[in-house]
Amino acid sequence: MAEQPLKSWYREASQAIWQSPDDIKNRYRHARFIKGNRVVFNIGGNKFRLIVHVNHDFRILYIRFVGTHSEYDRIDPEHI
Repeated sequence: MAEQPLKSWYREASQAIWQSPDDIKNRYRHARFIKGNRVVFNIGGNKFRLIVHVNHDFRILYIRFVGTHSEYDRIDPEHI
């Protein structure tokens, strides 16, 4: 159920040039920024959560978590 929305996000993110949090927010207005240069994205019509660590200097994204909302509620998104 999450495969296609995640693939779509990945295609877009891999081509994006995000130099600042504002660049991300301009494209994903519901993205939430948390400590440690991490961003929480709602995926698949808000059915899933994706946590990504962003390294703006090197334009690298590290996927830290993918799961449902209930799985997300059981983790510490700032330290996963």
